[in-house]
This record gives sequence, structure tokens and C-alpha cells, in this order.
Amino acid sequence: MAILRRSYGYSKVDKEDPEEIIHRRAQFLIYKALYQADTRRKPSFLRIRLCRLKVKIGRRLKKLRKSALVSISAERIGVYKQLIHQLKTWRRLFNRDGGTIATLSHPLFT
Repeated sequence: MAILRRSYGYSKVDKEDPEEIIHRRAQFLIYKALYQADTRRKPSFLRIRLCRLKVKIGRRLKKLRKSALVSISAERIGVYKQLIHQLKTWRRLFNRDGGTIATLSHPLFT
């Protein structure tokens, strides 16, 4: 059998300088970072407009929620005041000493 020779086989290389290895690795990392920066998708005009619109809508919703909470609490306070006023009126009307009820139960003309 014939012995096959590989013309494209690797030949043994002398040991490289460590500084040369570091330099080559740094060049590769720089190239990789630049390539990633170039291939990264740049923000489109439409995407920027959509983002701004979302922020605008979010602010409006937040303002609406705050105003709703303020108006609801103001209504609660108003209802509470009316309730207290009604209770005071009923207390005056039906006080314990019977002042108002007693005067109403007497005949008007005596």
C-alpha cells in the first residue's frame, strides 16, 4: 500500500511571543465589539414615537387616577358631613330630656 501524503497538513509552528498572542486576542475582541455595534438594530423613528406615546398615555392615566381618587375622597367627605349633620338634627329632635318632642305633644291651643 502506498503511504498517503497530505499536502495540506499542518506544520509545526515555532512558539509565538506572548505579547503577540495578547495583541492578536485584543484585536479580535475589538473587531468583535465593532461588528456587534454595527449589526445592532438602530431604533427606528416609529419605535421612538411609539415609546413617547406610551409615556404620554401613562402620564395621563396616572393624572386621571389621582384626580379620580381626590374626587372620590371629596365625595366621601361630603357624604360624611351630610350624615353627621342629619345625626345632629335627629339628636336635637329626639333629645333625651324630651324638650322638642314634649313641646310638640302638647296641644297648641290651651
